[in-house]
Amino acid sequence: MPKLIDSHTHLQFSAFKQDRNQVIEKALSDNIWLINVGTQKDTSLKAIEISEKYQKGVYATVGLHPIHTQKSYFDPQEFDGNGGFTSLGEKFDYEFYKKLAVHPKVVAIGETGLDYYRIGSNDLEARNLQKEVFIEHLELAKEVNKPPMIHCRVAFSELIEILTTNYSLFNSPPGIIHFFTGTAEEAKNLLDLGFSFTFGGLITFNRDLDPIIKSLPIEKILLETDAPYISPVPYRGKRNESLYVTEVAKKIAEIRNDSLENISKQTTTNALDIFNLLR
Repeated sequence: MPKLIDSHTHLQFSAFKQDRNQVIEKALSDNIWLINVGTQKDTSLKAIEISEKYQKGVYATVGLHPIHTQKSYFDPQEFDGNGGFTSLGEKFDYEFYKKLAVHPKVVAIGETGLDYYRIGSNDLEARNLQKEVFIEHLELAKEVNKPPMIHCRVAFSELIEILTTNYSLFNSPPGIIHFFTGTAEEAKNLLDLGFSFTFGGLITFNRDLDPIIKSLPIEKILLETDAPYISPVPYRGKRNESLYVTEVAKKIAEIRNDSLENISKQTTTNALDIFNLLR
């Protein structure tokens, strides 16, 4: 039984190319398991490749992030190369991802979802493409019986509409809303559909989500880092890593006025269950 599970991280990204093995070993030596989340073909393949090096404790997801369905920001922490804007648009290849999805170390499909942060309100073509690819991911998740790992930014109303309309595609439990930043009403709508929620380093320095974290059933809360991004206090300004998920557990315990032991045990049990890691 792991002490904690980092349910959403990206240690396969180029930000960790110099010390990836050491970062993973540090987490595992502290009995922290982790799930490397794919964002397109290369990072999905890399996540699987890394997971194969470890008998247990390191897992993968595969999928196409919504921002990579069209021209998008080239993040040097994610890909090797020069920063700036470049074409990283990828056409979602269902059969390619299906072959990856059946790998025994793959525990979820995604990250997938909607991200309108850099899309103009009139860019209906880009928005519709994201919706189409998102639904294809949901179909794949249903086919391989693995939960979707869902990303949403500035698009919760449309995300909820898609999830409600396509509820027949979901298995039980239906999936995970990663890095939730929506409203209390949006959280209730997603909770009513059966979804779980991950929280990361943001909650250690931003109080906006405290009421939601207090009100959600503890059985629906998972921990994440989203490394290399958004490091928790006291590591602000540094590259994030899975070991720091402990700080997220501490903050949730504080917000909910509960013990770290209880939060650690329940969130770990939640992750083991939803990712079927007890098989």
